[in-house]
This record gives sequence, structure tokens and C-alpha cells, in this order.
Amino acid sequence: MKLFSKLLFLLLLFVQGFCFTSISQEEGDETDKPGKLKAGKGFHVGITVGGFFANNAGAQIYDGYGLDGNGGKNDFANSYMLQKINQYGGFTSPFVDQIAQAMSVDGQIVNHDGWSFSESDMPIQMRYNPSILIGLACRYFVDKKNTLIFNVNATKIRANGAFTITLLNPIYSSQTFKTFSITGGEQRLMFQLGYQRILGNNAKANMFIEAGLNLTMAKFDKNQIAINNLVIDLFTYYNPNGQQTIALQKPVTVNLGAFAGLGLNITMTTKTTLQVLYAPVFERLKLGYDTGLQLHHSVALRAYYNF
Repeated sequence: MKLFSKLLFLLLLFVQGFCFTSISQEEGDETDKPGKLKAGKGFHVGITVGGFFANNAGAQIYDGYGLDGNGGKNDFANSYMLQKINQYGGFTSPFVDQIAQAMSVDGQIVNHDGWSFSESDMPIQMRYNPSILIGLACRYFVDKKNTLIFNVNATKIRANGAFTITLLNPIYSSQTFKTFSITGGEQRLMFQLGYQRILGNNAKANMFIEAGLNLTMAKFDKNQIAINNLVIDLFTYYNPNGQQTIALQKPVTVNLGAFAGLGLNITMTTKTTLQVLYAPVFERLKLGYDTGLQLHHSVALRAYYNF
């Protein structure tokens, strides 16, 4: 699937490059005719609404291990999650086992010595949920079919995973596992500067392609675990009186990559245009961990107004 996505991205760039070389082969008469594409003019501003599908490689930052002083991944003994489990499990002062209380539901009583948490209970795989993408879209017509584009897109992404707590049965020397959720939150702001070309000469609907540079600002927002109704913030520490004592620094990154796009350009009126768009982004996102070059995908609807 990753190889297919990369090949698709390269194909979009190739098609766009091919169209650059074919600009000189425009249909002979550029004057407006009935049934033909009208000449684009001036500056268009619009909005973008769609869905964003982040590459799951970056979701591992929310797996509960956290970062050490050098920016690398903590080992289990120093992981944020183990520290929180020990704190809320009553292994550090004050000696109150909130985790056993949270698991004592549906008539099942869990004692302080009736559960354990080890490295094998840590989350194995984190995944991003599809998110809503909204943005501002601008384009300036150089000529009838070629435009310079500038887009600003924003999205809030949620990461999901699961971890376990081992329940011990001293009578039968057996173990069972309870599964609970771990979540993360992330904000991304993407700036795009590039080129868009309309393909075809139909008055109403034409395919288009686009490509350019993409600058992504990504911010780690939150990381939590939930043991039934007990929600634990992995990045904030409180004293016995419930007052916040430490808030760990949350990673922020800015990365430069490339974007491409393929879609349908629909002329609604002389002033309004709709575009249905598929747009991959190829970038190296370093939010805590360096994930290497990865593809992210979006599908969206753009609505332009001609000023």
C-alpha cells in the first residue's frame, strides 16, 4: 500500500510535468466561444472542506513512552505511562489505588495486589483517525488555464490505541487481561504554494492538476489513557492536593515537503467555481520521532469566488 501511494504521487507529478511541456500546444483560438472554457481572470478566493488521512507512522509519539532529555524515545522504566500507572495505582505517595477502584465495576472487586502492569501491557500500535480538513484557498490566473495557488489548511487529528492491565487470580494462579484506550491529539497547519493547470476546454467541467511546496506546522496537543471512568493525562503532574506541579513540554515541529493534486474543476457561474480534489502530501514529519518521508492524503471540496 505504501509503495502504491508513492507511485501514485510520482505519477501525479509526472503528469503535471508533461502538461508543462504541452502548454505551447494549446487549442488555436483562445477567444471565448459557446461551449468552450471561458478565460479565467484575476484573483479567486475560496474555502476548502474535506477529510485528511495522516500517515500512521507519526502516531507512535502517543504510545505512552514519551521522550527522554535528548529527544529520543524513553525506555519502559522511564516511560510517562509507567510513572502515571505507579502514581494512580498507589505505588507512590499518597497511597491510594485509584486504578483498582476504577476497575472494580460490574460487581467485580479488584484489590491493590490483584493487578499488575508490565512492558508487555504497553500499546503496540497507534493509529490516526481520519480528520476534518478546513482551509483557505487562493488562486491567481496567469492565463486561461494556468494559475498560481496558495492554500492554508488546518486539521485536528486524534490518535487511538489500546493497552492492557493484567488481573491476577492468586487462588487459581491465572491471569486475565483488561483492555483500555490510549488517545492522542495533534494540530496541523499546512501552507501550500504551487501551480494549478486546468486540462481540457469544456465550458462547465474539466480535470485539473496541481503541485508545489508544502510547509507543515505540527503541534502535539494531548496524550491520555482511560481506565473505565478514570482519565489520566500523561503530560501533567499534580500534587496530593490536586494542584498542577509539572506540565511536560509538548513537541512542536515545522517541516517542508511537497504536495500534488488531481481533481475536477466545475464552473458554476461567472463568479463561482467548485473543485473536487484528491491531494497527497509527501513530507518528513519530525514530531518527537523522525518518521522519514511519508505520504499523507486528503480529499476535499473547494469553492472559489472570482473577485
